[in-house]
Amino acid sequence: MTAANGRRPSEPHDTLRDLLESRVSCRAFTSEPVSDGTIREILTMAQRTASWCNSQSWHLAITRGEGTERLRKALHSAASADVVEETDIAFPREYRGVHKQRRRESGFQLYNAVNIERGDRTRQREQTLENFRFFGAPHVAILHTDEALGAYGAVDCGAYVSNFLLAATSLGVSTIAQAALAVYPNVLRRELGLSEDRRIVCGISFGYADTSHPINGYRTSRAVVDDVVDWIDR
Repeated sequence: MTAANGRRPSEPHDTLRDLLESRVSCRAFTSEPVSDGTIREILTMAQRTASWCNSQSWHLAITRGEGTERLRKALHSAASADVVEETDIAFPREYRGVHKQRRRESGFQLYNAVNIERGDRTRQREQTLENFRFFGAPHVAILHTDEALGAYGAVDCGAYVSNFLLAATSLGVSTIAQAALAVYPNVLRRELGLSEDRRIVCGISFGYADTSHPINGYRTSRAVVDDVVDWIDR
């Protein structure tokens, strides 16, 4: 693997840094499927994720072929019809302060990339609905956990998501983690045959990036370390 700065990693931390710096959220995919062997390799690496009491709280439903198309149609139909469901895990009550600023910056970057003007609600809605088409990805992984595990089950799944994204990046597979898909837990439980005690955490759409699409050209910023850390010396 060649690092983003052009040099070849020689140490484990170089490899990890390169993966962290090169991973991006893909919002336009080609239709080319990922081989079963590559998907299994991603899953094998992600399975090393640390978890509370080694409970390994995550479980996944991964779509392929017609399975993807069926779920895509069901979710897009629900979203287009403005179906309202209660999420299994509450979304943020509000974004405020610096969190609101970062969210707005990311949103403006996205809209600018595809020439959506501020206030153009029609095109903004069209772009939002792309979430439920998985941005054209040939696969989506839906993460769910046992409701008895509560918040810690969701925390474990969050750690798993991060490792899944990095594992995929290491194999040249593009990804996007999507909380938006959790808006329709009942649709997902019905379409995926999940029992009522399964809590939907999020989805990960994945495949190969359409590098010609402008939406894949922008990059979000990151706060510097000292903006997010308080050093406690005594």
